[in-house]
Amino acid sequence: EGDVICVFSQYGEVVNINLVRDKKTGKSKGFCFLCYEDQRSTILAVDNFNGIKIKGRTIRVDHVANYRPPKDSDDLDDVTKALHAKGCGVKTPPHTSSDSLSEDDDVSVKKQKGEVCS
Repeated sequence: EGDVICVFSQYGEVVNINLVRDKKTGKSKGFCFLCYEDQRSTILAVDNFNGIKIKGRTIRVDHVANYRPPKDSDDLDDVTKALHAKGCGVKTPPHTSSDSLSEDDDVSVKKQKGEVCS
């Protein structure tokens, strides 16, 4: 997990990681989910890491629309508790025909999920 965070933190702050493991052996299944602090970091990671080789293995990096961290851990920090409550994907408000955004409007996008396969 630390190695994945170290590599992926090049593009932003990683706020959550879920390295998927086999329940019986505890060994990694070869993929994980991680959540960046902002969507921009996720886009950069997907654009720059998808298809590269790390330690001889080609990795796939992609977006996940509706991800929620697993609820099986007893040691949860505040950030992880918040992710459990609201998830880690972009929340888009429903679009109405009267809504229009100018270039000066701030659109707040907090978190986007990236999937990492190694």
